[in-house]
Amino acid sequence: MPGFTQRVCDAWENREDKLVFATVGRDAKPNIVWVSCVRRLDDERLLIVNNYFHKTLENTLSGSTGSLLFIAPEREAYQLKGTLSYHTDDDIYKDMKAWLDPKFAGVGAIILTVTEIYAGAEKVV
Repeated sequence: MPGFTQRVCDAWENREDKLVFATVGRDAKPNIVWVSCVRRLDDERLLIVNNYFHKTLENTLSGSTGSLLFIAPEREAYQLKGTLSYHTDDDIYKDMKAWLDPKFAGVGAIILTVTEIYAGAEKVV
């Protein structure tokens, strides 16, 4: 598995608040949602809070891969692609509930395990 490079870490730390999260359904139709409750767990995994996803959750549970797009300073776009897993009653979920602002539903946690990273069209990892 690739790790976040220093360049990607710096971009992540200085990103805009809203991110775009994409999944694909069994019918091959893409689904895209705005997300704001996202946390980097380590050099390979990001946690995306489920605040009442519907189609995104359905796609995740059906085995979709995912892509998370964020904007860094200078309007540089980064795309993180990888596999997805869903958590509702384990240590990942409990940890999420501990740091998540109570005004958000936090009904589950999607883990994006990063396998590819792009900065614009350039493959970084």
